[in-house]
Amino acid sequence: MNPTEDLMKKVISSLGQEFSTIRTGRANVALLDSLKVDYYGSMVPVNQVANVSAADARTIEVKPWDKAGMQAIEQAILKSDLGLNPANDGKVMRLTLPAPTMERRKDLIKTVHKVAEDFRVQIRNLRRDAVEEQKKLEKDKKISQDDLRRVEQEIQKLTDTYIKNIDSLLAAKEKEILEV
Repeated sequence: MNPTEDLMKKVISSLGQEFSTIRTGRANVALLDSLKVDYYGSMVPVNQVANVSAADARTIEVKPWDKAGMQAIEQAILKSDLGLNPANDGKVMRLTLPAPTMERRKDLIKTVHKVAEDFRVQIRNLRRDAVEEQKKLEKDKKISQDDLRRVEQEIQKLTDTYIKNIDSLLAAKEKEILEV
């Protein structure tokens, strides 16, 4: 049962990472984690060519370590689907996140609900696989029916716990989206 719990923990961790990439109007440096920059002929993540920080609740600052990287970073941001316009003063690039409209917030909430449901399905699939594995052991007479029922209940409790974790992460993300 331990391998199942480890896999469920990984699912929760992945959900946290997925939620961090969803833009809410609040400055979050994780927004740029997936952004790659053409830096001297190779594609590298922004955080490997610049210092990325949240200056305030609505502004992300990008400070390239090399001035030659400024143009490449600016181009990567403009080409991305982030919808941000960088303000470049030659040393620091500032990305101001506009406050999302109520319609946009509702779309974001629908998106996070869909993402959360996808991760709930992953947890349920792990439960199903673990139960099938136990039923196979029972069929091969390696465990008794009583042991099978007990293990199924433990797996269900574990599943319920991780589904609640997903629900709490979802509630926190919803609150963050609705914050004005």
